[in-house]
Amino acid sequence: MRVGLFGGGAYGMALCSILRYNNHDVTIWTKTEETKNEILKNRCNKIKLPGYKIDDEVKVSTDVETVIKDKDLLIIAIPAAYVSSLCDEMTPFIDNDNILIATKGIEQKTGLFISEIVENKLNTKNVAVISGPSFAVDLITRMPAGLTIASKTPETILLARQALQNSYIKLRDTTDVIGVEICGSIKNVIALAAGMLAGLKANESTKAMLLTEASHDMENILEAFDCDKRTVMSFAGIGDLILTCTSPKSRNFSFGNLIGEGASTQKVKEYLENTTVEGYYTLESIYMLLKDKKVTIPIIDLIYEIIVNGKDPNLLLLFLVYKS
Repeated sequence: MRVGLFGGGAYGMALCSILRYNNHDVTIWTKTEETKNEILKNRCNKIKLPGYKIDDEVKVSTDVETVIKDKDLLIIAIPAAYVSSLCDEMTPFIDNDNILIATKGIEQKTGLFISEIVENKLNTKNVAVISGPSFAVDLITRMPAGLTIASKTPETILLARQALQNSYIKLRDTTDVIGVEICGSIKNVIALAAGMLAGLKANESTKAMLLTEASHDMENILEAFDCDKRTVMSFAGIGDLILTCTSPKSRNFSFGNLIGEGASTQKVKEYLENTTVEGYYTLESIYMLLKDKKVTIPIIDLIYEIIVNGKDPNLLLLFLVYKS
């Protein structure tokens, strides 16, 4: 299979490792010539994922048309903030292509989910999303990992299975595309709260309390968006929630930890400038979307008050006890 992979960061490289293990032909797209040349020189992304080197068969290009042309499957694995502009570049070359989205998040300005952006801008309905507990650094170890894949198009799911499923990657499919995207986005926001608890020196019992309450809140959010509440129990739901909310490998967790510890404004600002914290950007989007739907999710409101409006993180401890 010929795959065009948009994204040479940590997750893109991790997906490349799976694709190459499955003997697929891969062309990676990077935005800048500098990144492209660095990957070609070192055969790895030394900053994002130094533990994995691409083999000589993997091609790297900054030319969007080259990455799209004659491919069986296209994979988007870049930060959510850049998906819209990438789609603008892809538009002239797309004709009913099969596209797999590995990006999690919600566009800040529009409140659109990534699948909605892709479908709105590109000439294809053959869109799937993939989500689940899968740190890039873990995927390259070739230990078992499970992912949820969602699409309305059976052919796209089949191609994604052929591309990624193997002896250590399990895929479970669903048609609940937006539900999977909601879970993949909200778990990053909840991870901010989990990190805060760590910064506040909360014990394991309190952390488990948060995850339990959060899973119910995720069900309520899915219901508000007319999605399948059962998606909470998928790899994209509870699986990713547990992973992201319990590991310092998570950038969202680490950022929340800074807030819980009472880090200075300057230290918080520097972290955001040097690290992509999807939960931070998703927080405002989901907060506004829920307000538009006139749906109240107290945990989201509280995280917003702490992160955006600077309220005391200790309020999270009181909230967990008194939440109805």
